Amino acid sequence: MMDMMRQAREMQKKMGQIQKKVAAMEITASAGGGMVTAVVSGDLELKSLKIEPNLIAEGDVSMIEDLVLSAVNAAFKKAQDTMAEEMKAVTGGMKIPGLF
Repeated sequence: MMDMMRQAREMQKKMGQIQKKVAAMEITASAGGGMVTAVVSGDLELKSLKIEPNLIAEGDVSMIEDLVLSAVNAAFKKAQDTMAEEMKAVTGGMKIPGLF
């Protein structure tokens, strides 16, 4: 029993380290052939959003909105996938409820 508790504490410590590591990462995704680029942190905070000026000059607001949504959602998905991959290394692929 004590050994299981020790292993659980070690896993929890490793998971905390991975969460900090991934949170410090910046993940980039783009849409529209690079017309819109979103950068998010590993802890799912939007860090920057770049829109090419000529896209704005065209004035198609609905297209800009769609591209922004697409780029941001893709960046969030990449960040979540990165966290899941990092956690898989610690958990040995076990599906633990509440984790990515």
